[in-house]
Amino acid sequence: MFDYEMLRLIWWALLGVLLIGFALTDGFDLGVAALLPFVAKTDAERRMVINTVGPTWEGNQVWFILGGGAIFAAWPFVYAASFSGFYLAMFVVLAALILRPVGFKYRSKRADPAWRARWDWALFVGGLVPALVFGVAVGNVLTGAPFRLDGDLRIFYEGSFLALFSPFALLSGLLSVAMLVLHGAAWLSIKVEQGAVQDRAAAYGFTAGAAALALFAIGGLLVTQMPGFEILGRVDTLAPSNPLHTTARMVTGGWLANFGLYPWMTVAPILGFAGTLVAMIGIYRRQGALAFGGSSAGAAGIIATVGCAMFPFILPSSIDPHSSLTVWNASSSARTLGIMLVVTIVFLPIVLAYTAWAYRVMFGRVTTAAVTTGPDFY
Repeated sequence: MFDYEMLRLIWWALLGVLLIGFALTDGFDLGVAALLPFVAKTDAERRMVINTVGPTWEGNQVWFILGGGAIFAAWPFVYAASFSGFYLAMFVVLAALILRPVGFKYRSKRADPAWRARWDWALFVGGLVPALVFGVAVGNVLTGAPFRLDGDLRIFYEGSFLALFSPFALLSGLLSVAMLVLHGAAWLSIKVEQGAVQDRAAAYGFTAGAAALALFAIGGLLVTQMPGFEILGRVDTLAPSNPLHTTARMVTGGWLANFGLYPWMTVAPILGFAGTLVAMIGIYRRQGALAFGGSSAGAAGIIATVGCAMFPFILPSSIDPHSSLTVWNASSSARTLGIMLVVTIVFLPIVLAYTAWAYRVMFGRVTTAAVTTGPDFY
């Protein structure tokens, strides 16, 4: 069907699609949770905000699972290096994500205001922390992870948990938070009734959009001055995967090279800036569809910018560039990628169709009247 090179390229693109899908669906869940204590002041308002994501958040997390599964099956070296090196960070993310289902299920079990307030803050942590850590992880990928491979392809990670939070990684984390808060505010603009909650969400969303634009621009300027990575010599894109056969080096501004070699890739950062700006305009004008469409495009553009800049690197090594993992040296076999592609072609449309149907069924605004009288609300 496809040769090995094309299969690798397809799965590199599919990994990007899955990550963007996660950001666009579960991303607004995280953004709404991060906004919860600030946009909703009364119990009725908080119940209304929670119910904008309550019926769909579990389905949205499918994209997170699909992304992890794709890395495990299509890029086993990347999975091994990242999940071992970033183990504590992953544990923090999972601990925060665990707060979400517990918070959703237990918040309304008692009418005690103190009880509900504690679960509201738990939901806030479950939204803010993953958004921050995911961005920090991307920042560390751009700067390179401190790992190396020996002659037997054993992975040795030489970093620490605190070292993950470098200035550039923290900037990336803040960009992630701003991007998802904007996305969450845009979601609230189309899902909550007109009133105080929508007004507060618009104010926070507009501020988050301005912060996202500034942080994305600052990050781009820093990338021009920080080391990137490049492969030396000719690469056999059809050869079996073996990271030990890679010759790479760090070079200042290396992450910008692809935009000169492939001008079409500049669409990604343009989309990142333009989409975020459109979202801000939509929020300002109270046009929910425009705001949500813009925030979706902006998030997709920001994530795609990272993928395009790094290609063909997936996880570079900061202490041994020759151990860096790329599209060409870290994938599964051609047969594995081919079988997975057939499965994806069959089942991904089903997932998309079911998701579209679920959102269509639950389309409409959530009101305070509905959450205070309906028996099936959180």
